[in-house]
Formats: sequence, C-alpha cells, structure tokens
Amino acid sequence: MPLYHKLPSDLKEVDVIIAGGCVVAGRLAEADRNLSILVIEQGPNNYQAPEVVHPALYPRNLWPSSKYTLFWQGKKSKELAGRSPIVPSGGTLGGGSAINWMVYTRGQRSDFDSWKTEGWSAEDLVPFLNKLETYHGYGQQKHHGDRGPTIVSKGTHRSSIAEDDFLQASEAMGYETYDDLQNLDNNNGFERYQKYIGTNGRRSDSAHRYLHPKLQSGNYPNLHVLVEKQVIKVLFEGKKAVGVEYQTNPKFMANPEFLAAGYASPRSIRARKQVVISAGACATPQILERSGIGNADILKNAGVDVVEDLPGVGHDYQDHHLSLWSYRTSLDPRECINGFTDGRFDIAKAIAENDELLGTNAMDAQGKVRPTEKEVEALGPEFKAAWDRDFKEQKDRPLMIMALYNCYYGDHSVLPDGAEYVSFANWTAYPYSRGHIHITGPKMNDELDFDTGWLQDKDSIDVKKHIWAYKVAREMFRRMSTFRGELKGNHPNFAEDSKAAVLEYADGPTAKGPDDRIEYSKADDEALEQKIRETVSTTWHSLGTCKMAPKEQMGVVDASLNVHGISNLKLADLSVPPENVGANTGNTAFVVGEKAADIIIKELGLEKVDSPRQVDSPRL
Repeated sequence: MPLYHKLPSDLKEVDVIIAGGCVVAGRLAEADRNLSILVIEQGPNNYQAPEVVHPALYPRNLWPSSKYTLFWQGKKSKELAGRSPIVPSGGTLGGGSAINWMVYTRGQRSDFDSWKTEGWSAEDLVPFLNKLETYHGYGQQKHHGDRGPTIVSKGTHRSSIAEDDFLQASEAMGYETYDDLQNLDNNNGFERYQKYIGTNGRRSDSAHRYLHPKLQSGNYPNLHVLVEKQVIKVLFEGKKAVGVEYQTNPKFMANPEFLAAGYASPRSIRARKQVVISAGACATPQILERSGIGNADILKNAGVDVVEDLPGVGHDYQDHHLSLWSYRTSLDPRECINGFTDGRFDIAKAIAENDELLGTNAMDAQGKVRPTEKEVEALGPEFKAAWDRDFKEQKDRPLMIMALYNCYYGDHSVLPDGAEYVSFANWTAYPYSRGHIHITGPKMNDELDFDTGWLQDKDSIDVKKHIWAYKVAREMFRRMSTFRGELKGNHPNFAEDSKAAVLEYADGPTAKGPDDRIEYSKADDEALEQKIRETVSTTWHSLGTCKMAPKEQMGVVDASLNVHGISNLKLADLSVPPENVGANTGNTAFVVGEKAADIIIKELGLEKVDSPRQVDSPRL
C-alpha cells in the first residue's frame, strides 16, 4: 500500500498535496484514479491502533504521553486564575476524529445560515450532512444519510440504567426528551445519543472510513500517504502555491536531541494543481504564517517575508470551553469505563475477547438547553441584554450543551472510596470569548503566541453561562436514583453551613419535589465563579482561526475555500467556519471536508462517481 515514512525518490511531484484532510483525500481519490494525491500527516499511522479504534480507550488520548495527540499550551490568564490552559488536538491520521469523544451532534439550522456565505447555508449543506453518514439512530430517516462512510450508531454497549435515570431527571426539570436532536431544528431538550461508533464497536474516524479501506484494497495507486512529517510552509511562485516544504517530526526520531533542536532536514514536493491545508484550527494558521500569509506586522516580527497581508490569520480563536463536575454513583463497574483507565480492567484481555464494553464512549445521553426567562433575569441585566440580542428570538440556539459521561476524568488514586464516579459536562454553545494563535518565528519549534481567550468576554457572560449550567446539572443529579454524592474537591468551596454545601455521601436522590431547589447565596455564587475560573477547560473544539469571509471582515478564505490573494491554495478544516455551531464540532469538520472535496472535484473537472456510496467502507 502507498503509505510511506519516506517518499520514493521518483515521487517529486503530484497533482494535489493535502496537509491532513482524510475526507478530502478519500473523495478526490474516488473521483479520479488518475489524479495523483499526496496526504502529509505530521503524526503516525493510526491503522488499527487500540487507543483509536476501541472507543472506551479514548481517555488514554488525554495522557501527555499519547503519540496520537498534540497539546497546545496557551498563555497564563488572570481570567483562568493564573493558569496556562492546554488544548489537545488530533496528532495522527484522521486528526480529531481519531482521538475525540465520538459524540454525534450536528449544528443547528441557524448556525450554518449565520455563516452568510453562498453555498454554505443549512439548505446547501444538508446533502453533505447526509452524504457523510450511515445513520442507525432514532428520528426520521429523511433527516439522515444511509449510505455514507461514517457510521453513526449506539455502539455495542449502553448503560441503560444511567441513560434512563438521566433522562427521567431532565424531564423532572421540565426538559423534553427528543427522538432526534440532530435534525437541525429541535432544541432545548435531551436525547439518547448516538456516536461515531460502528455497530461492530469500532470508532468511525475519517482515516479508517475514508482512507484506510482504499490503501488496504490496493485499488488506488493514485493515493499516497506520508506519515510522521510536518508541513513547514507552502511554496510559491509569485502568489501561486506550487508545493510544500516539510520535515520529519522530531517526535519520531531516534535521537532525543532532535526534540529540543527541532531540526530535521527540510525537503519539498511540488503540486501541479492544488495545495490543500487541513491541519486544524490550531496548526493551519501557523502553516500560513510560516508561508508568509497573515498579519504583516506579526510576520515581520517573526522574521517571515510577507507574501499576502491577511490580518485574519490566527485571529478569532474559539473553543466551546468546558466545565466538568464529578458525582458519586451506585453504578456497577461495567456501567462505566473507569476500569480501563485505573487498571481494574485487563485491556489486552478485553481486546482479545472483543468485550462489548470497548464499544462505548460512556456517553449515552446529552442535551441542548436554554434557560427560562426567570433564570435569564436572575443572571443580571448584562446577561439579559446578550440573551435578548442573540438567543431569545432564535429558538433553535442552545445556550449550553450538557452531557453525562460514565467516566471520571482525573486522578483515580485520590478518589475517596471504591464507588463509580462519573462526570457531568457543561459547555458553551456560542462563546463570546475570543483568542488568537500566532507564530513568533519561522521555525516549527519557535515559541507560540497562543491565547485561548476563555472567559475574557465583556461582562463575563460566558462565566454566567457556566454558573447557570452548574446549578441545573446539580439539580438533575440530585434527582437521579443512582445519585450517591458529590466529589468534594471537584466542586466549589462552599461554606460548610451553606445551603449549597457539597454533599459528599447520600443514600439516594435528595430532591423532595419539582420545586425543591438548592439555594445559593452571593458568597456561594462567588465560590462557584472562582471554581469555574480555576477549572474551566477545553472541549477540543478549536475553530474559526482562518474564517470564511471577505478580507475586509478579517476573512482568510472565500466561499470556494481559496485563500484571499493566492491561487491554487485552499483550506479545508475547522479553521474556516466564521461562526460557531451549537454542537460537538466533529460533524462540522466532516461536512467541511465533504463540501471542500465537492468544490475541488468540480473545479478540476473530475468525473464523479455515480453514487455517494463508498464501496470500500462496508456498513458496520
């Protein structure tokens, strides 16, 4: 198969070079087998890697030692209690889809329409949303695809106890349970969630669904994949992209001295027709800036010659920042995946026996939620003004996304007892906070200027969202039959005599009725805000750093994903959405790839396949 660690000496030029981008590569390879394509991936081959293909092992991708994950460290921030946040992203074939939490959610109709870009409205994107999936979930089939490469199902294991408990608690709080929250319109309720997991219990990532079947088949000699190589920059003739310069990733060199030096004999390869950068919202702007595309002042300070002055590059960084709260439960160990993290479960044995528990991401229910008008009023006049402007009349826009994960994300050795602790996740659907990511020098190992911007928005509206969501989640948990307490160190430092004090141990649900709510004092709210600032983290949903908009609006690419002022260079990843989506961003990344491939196929005049079915990726 044409997967290399070193390119053959006679392969000096191809038609299309893609940095990352398995979706684009797979679709182009299908469209014309005479079109030579080279995918350059900075990380390793992920084919059948246990941490990738077995969903329940995904927490291991959060370990600092993971070879499949990149970790970007942001600047210290007073809004984050002096912390330097760390943002993971995909560092292997398949990018984020190979390491993420596999949650199947789509954006809302108004999300795509808010992009205000011809060809990218919700109506325009529905065919691509359906084309990319084979959907085994609930709801009406007309809203979903049944012949696409990515498989959407419940996997091979669900914790029905936790799932039912969670939904009953949300209904007790007044929220609706939907058959399908992913039809672009339903909102303000919860759902039995589906996952990017096949019915065989394997992760449905872009590499295993779009690339590996082709590489394994031997029927696509036009598709070349080079792994463990970093794209340094794009090469130009004038303002026409003609290739890329790349180097071996020092992480995959035998001599550890190279890790510090960051030096590895640059090489280059030419592209006859197109260069596509699909390295993600964190890495793509860095490649552009090292190539001379970006804010002219930033480039000059970094010692890079300016090819095109585009101030929008690296600007407007966004993330659905996350707060995680841990609870003690009465769940059985096999209702959770903690045993795969803390050593209680034998991973090798589970893999050998094809244990069905490996086929879950431990998240069976989730919701898109909005506050009541009374709750809006309680959050203050600044919050109400923002709500009235951006949410009140846009009924399909959730304020927060909330989910139960049957997994504890932390140091298991400090847990106070042998109970199963789980996590309640809250994250902002449309953060007001903005950051930036820029290079400071021409080399890949030069220091990064990365400010996540989390919780830096005017009037602290994003913090207030987390405060509201924490209170809702806590009420839900105290109504669950499996509730057995709260993990003290993970919750705010409420005073012991407070009515909101942490309840470490309980015999069962404590709420006495629908109107029995926890009372919070001003001091409690201050303690809650402090804890949020100390712990708020990332959803791995980096987005918007090279947005699709006119240049005068800080845009970097046009509606056809061409970089402004440059020919033969496109972007195709989550750096291009100009506005956020009320969903996990994995689905949006897939649809950007599908749309990008369609654009390139049409522009190159390639003969498309008659059917969107991908014959190399069986229905699983």
